[in-house]
Amino acid sequence: MPPTGANSRYSEARDSPKWAATEMADHLAYEVFPAYRVALLHGRMKQDAKDRVMRAFAAGDIQVLVSTTVVEVGVDVANAAVMLVWHAERFGLAQLHQLRGRVGRSHHQAYAYLLVPDVEALTKQAAQRLEAIQAMEELGSGFYLAMHDLEIRGAGEILGDSQSGEIQEVGFSLYTRMLDRAVRRLKAGKAIDLDDAIDISTEVNLHVPALLPDTYCSDVHERLSLYKRLADAQSREELEALQEELVDRFGPLPDPARALLLCHEVRLAARPLGVLRVDATHEAVQLQFVKNPPLESSKIIAFVQKKGRGARLAGPDRLRVDAKLPAWEERAKAVKDILLQLAA
Repeated sequence: MPPTGANSRYSEARDSPKWAATEMADHLAYEVFPAYRVALLHGRMKQDAKDRVMRAFAAGDIQVLVSTTVVEVGVDVANAAVMLVWHAERFGLAQLHQLRGRVGRSHHQAYAYLLVPDVEALTKQAAQRLEAIQAMEELGSGFYLAMHDLEIRGAGEILGDSQSGEIQEVGFSLYTRMLDRAVRRLKAGKAIDLDDAIDISTEVNLHVPALLPDTYCSDVHERLSLYKRLADAQSREELEALQEELVDRFGPLPDPARALLLCHEVRLAARPLGVLRVDATHEAVQLQFVKNPPLESSKIIAFVQKKGRGARLAGPDRLRVDAKLPAWEERAKAVKDILLQLAA
């Protein structure tokens, strides 16, 4: 049934009576918003028809606009306050970001609702896209959304012509670190070593719970985000800034959280020496090195000779230092002292 009354003047905007968007527009016009003017916008319309609808919508003559994704580009309606995106799981991350930006301005708040028929039936990638768009709410988040999009979809070969490559096997962040490491070795005149292609990930075990308790930070997603930021920290200054943020947001650090930060301090001190694993018990500290560590063997030998019977090589890649360390704070301090002496 063709529209009548207030909506009849916009009937030319409709391409086909069987088109899903047309049916949605009719439903809204006659059953949901009978007192408001409803219009339809889609890419198959002629340019003058599009302009006529958008001018009427911007002027307030149309209160409800049903549109396809054509609205995501170049549309700026300051008084648009609410957007509903139906079947949001079918959209790409960049599309959702563009669509969300069509409503809301600095001088007034607006709302964008991403609707899906069944949350439980979402595919893994669709759920990841929706979680990413929900998490990125700050200004300038477009870059991070693009990074998330690469992580979700996978990327091609940066130095090749393939549209899909090995990046999706290891993840974009790790791939770029491996590529950066290989380029730096080539610039230094060294051959690429596959065993040295991945940054050292030092495992630190102080034999004490090292975590953010749920009684300290109750939101599981926030805890995972904080764990990732701690793992990505590349300097002591970054760790100190994170510690200040934790205290400011959640209060004084409990012992497990303090132990977690100390483990990351040890990690930062151990990685430049090629230490793969740190195991500190109440009886001894043992360091396991990678193959061909950057640390000179003469420094390890000098350290063992200086310590006497208290230190020895427990294998071709292991250094053991005996010490009575009942408290985990003492173990952490002992490990940092050993690493400091080896790095001297």
